[in-house]
Amino acid sequence: MPNIQKEILPKNGLRLTFTLTQDDAQPYLEEAAKRLSEQTSIPGFRPGHASFEVVKQRLGEMKILEEALESIVRKSFISAILEDNIDTVGSPKIDVVKLAPGNDIVFTAEVTLMPRAKSLPDFSKLSVQAQKPTVEDKEIDLALRDLQRMQTSEVRATAQNLVTANDKVVISMNMKLDGVPVEGGQSPNHAVFLNEEYYIPGFKEKLEGMKEGEKKTFSLAFPKEHVQSMVAGKDVEFDVELKELFHLQPPTLDDTLASLLGIQDFETLKGLIRKNLLDEKEHEARTKEEKEMLELVAGKTQFEDIPDLLLNEEINKMILELQRAVETQGLEFDTYVKNLGKTLAQMKIDFTPQAIMRVKVAIAMREIAREQKIDVAEKELDEELDRIAASYEDQKTKEQVYSPQYRDYMEQILKNRKVIEYLRDIIIK
Repeated sequence: MPNIQKEILPKNGLRLTFTLTQDDAQPYLEEAAKRLSEQTSIPGFRPGHASFEVVKQRLGEMKILEEALESIVRKSFISAILEDNIDTVGSPKIDVVKLAPGNDIVFTAEVTLMPRAKSLPDFSKLSVQAQKPTVEDKEIDLALRDLQRMQTSEVRATAQNLVTANDKVVISMNMKLDGVPVEGGQSPNHAVFLNEEYYIPGFKEKLEGMKEGEKKTFSLAFPKEHVQSMVAGKDVEFDVELKELFHLQPPTLDDTLASLLGIQDFETLKGLIRKNLLDEKEHEARTKEEKEMLELVAGKTQFEDIPDLLLNEEINKMILELQRAVETQGLEFDTYVKNLGKTLAQMKIDFTPQAIMRVKVAIAMREIAREQKIDVAEKELDEELDRIAASYEDQKTKEQVYSPQYRDYMEQILKNRKVIEYLRDIIIK
C-alpha cells in the first residue's frame, strides 16, 4: 500500500500525496511489462511470454514505468477515496512528482471536496403554511369549452359563403415592412380560427366577409410587446388570399359532448374534470410547498465554503435544462437567447443565485439523510428499477435502467423523497 499524506487546501480542496516504494510498485511494473511484451516483438519469445527482466533489458525500465503509471495512479487514487470515504466533486488534478528507475514513485492528486452542512436548524421551529387548493365552477366551464373546441367538426363552405366570426380559414399570407418582406412572415397555408384570440389585434376582423379565392391587402400595427423587435409597435402590410373556408360545428355542452368523449353523461364529465383539475392543483401546491420548505431549511443551515467547481456545474446543468425545454417547444436555443437580448455568459450570471440555492438544498438534504440515518433498502431500489424498466419496450433502454450509474442516481432520488417526507411531517402545517 502506498503512503498517503493529506493536505487541506482553500475552498474545500484536498491534496493527496502518494508515495510508492519499489516493492509497492512491483506488481504494477510486472503487469506493464507483460502488456509491453504482448505489444512488442522480442526475439526468442512468443508475444506475452518474455520475463520482466528480459523486457526491462530490451525496452528499459523507464518504458515500463511509463506504461505502469496510469494503472498506479488510477488504482491508488480510487482505493484511497473509497477507503477513507472521501466525497469529491469533479475529476482530480494529477501531478507526477517523481518517476525514475530505482526511486520511489511520487504523485499528487488535488480534489475538490463535496461541502458539508456545518449545522442544521431546529426543524420544529420552522413552518410553511399548507395550501388548500379548490376548483371554481368557471374553471370547469373553461375546460368544457376547451373540450368542445377539440371536438368541433369542420365543414367545408361552399364557394360563395362569406367568412363569419365563428369560422376557420386557411390563408396564404405575406407580411411586409416598408415594402420589404418580414423574416418568417410568409405562410402559404396559415390557419386562423376566428372564434379565438389572435396575436395581432384587428387581424380577424379584416378577414370577415371574405370568400374563397378573394385577395386582400391591409395594414395593422403590431403590439409594442411583440417578441420580434423589428416589427413591435410598427405598421405591417399584409397580403392575404383566402384559400379555404370551414364552418365550425361544435357539439352542445350536454350529454352530446360527454358521449363523444366516451363518458356516461354530462354530470359525470364535469365530475371527472373537477377531480382532474383538483389533482393537478394539489400536485402544484405540494411542489410549491416543498420548494418553499427546502429553501427555508437551506436558508437556516450553515455551510462550508461552496467550491466554484460545484457551482459552475449546477449553472451548466440549469442551462442544459433550459435548452431542452426550449427545444421541446420546437425553438432553436441560440435564437431564443438572442431574442432575450442576452449573452450566454449573462444568463449564467443571472442563474447564479438560484444555482447557489439549489446546491445548498442538495447539501442540506444529504446532511439530513446522514443525521437521521435515512437510507434506501436494496429491495426497495430493485423494485423501483423494475417498475421503471417495465415502462420501456426497448431492450437497450431497459439495460440502461439497470446500469450502476442509473442505480446510484435512483438511490439518491428515493433517499431525497424520504428526506422530503420527513421534513413535511415537521414543517408543513
